[in-house]
Amino acid sequence: MEIFNNMSLFEIGMLLCFGASWPFAVAKTYKTKNVQGKSLLFLSLILLGYAFGMAHKLFYNYDVVIYLYALNGLLVLADMILYFRYKK
Repeated sequence: MEIFNNMSLFEIGMLLCFGASWPFAVAKTYKTKNVQGKSLLFLSLILLGYAFGMAHKLFYNYDVVIYLYALNGLLVLADMILYFRYKK
C-alpha cells in the first residue's frame, strides 16, 4: 500500500513551506504582545483553508498529510488566540 501518491509529495512541500512561517509569527506575537498589523480576517481565512484541506483528506484522499494540515491549523489557531489575548 502506498502511503503517498505523487500529488501528496507536492502537497507536503506546500504545507511545509507555509507552515515554516507560523512558529515565528506565534513566537513574535507572544514575545512582543503586540498584534498590530495582524488581520483576524486573514488568519480566519487561512484556518478555513486548512480545514477544507483536512476535510478533503478525510472524505476523498486520506493519507498522513492530514497531520500537516492539522499542525498548521493549530499554529494558526494559536496565533488567533494570542490575537484576542493581546488585542487592545
